[in-house]
Amino acid sequence: MTRRGMKTTTLPPSAVDIASVQMARKLGLLITLAAFAALFCFGGPRWSHAVHEAMRWIGAGLIFICISGRTWCSLYIGGRKTHELVTVGPYSISRNPLYVFSIIGALGIGAQFGAVSVVVLAGVCAWMVHILVVRQEERLLLAEHGEVYARYLAEVPRFFPRFSLWKNVDALEVRPWTVARPSVDACIFLAAVPVAAAFDVLHNLGLLRVFFRLP
Repeated sequence: MTRRGMKTTTLPPSAVDIASVQMARKLGLLITLAAFAALFCFGGPRWSHAVHEAMRWIGAGLIFICISGRTWCSLYIGGRKTHELVTVGPYSISRNPLYVFSIIGALGIGAQFGAVSVVVLAGVCAWMVHILVVRQEERLLLAEHGEVYARYLAEVPRFFPRFSLWKNVDALEVRPWTVARPSVDACIFLAAVPVAAAFDVLHNLGLLRVFFRLP
């Protein structure tokens, strides 16, 4: 695909170590997932089976939105994050749409437990991990890109999209590997569905004991 109409600001190669910031984000998420695995292992919902199953289906839908949304965002940002300021598509209405979709995916994972409290807890934990990373990214990118990024900070919200700002382009230059990698990474959210089901089976068979139930 051509790059005609792609409204990005090309900047000098970044000296900012964004990779280390992203590594911190992934480590935080892994620690959070490990804590939730323990929650799934030893806990259970207070709701009826019907409500439990309904929440799981809703959660699966949220995970699908997460994967689709992250793939969509990667079409715009893939391979460009450290040297171009992308301000079109999802990045015209939110500075961190990839993270927004990750938080939606976290809500979907929490819903697999079948308790509203766990959905809220999953969302809060995901938001906390990402807000810490975003603040660090903003500080580094502002130091690297100066006034151009400062204007972007002032105009576009950090997370919650402002749809009135929407702008797009006629064509994008897409680099397949930079789109495929985030999409595959996002598919880890899907693992929550069979893992939660497996814990249910183990609980029902008496191989794992439920020590507490959450609303």
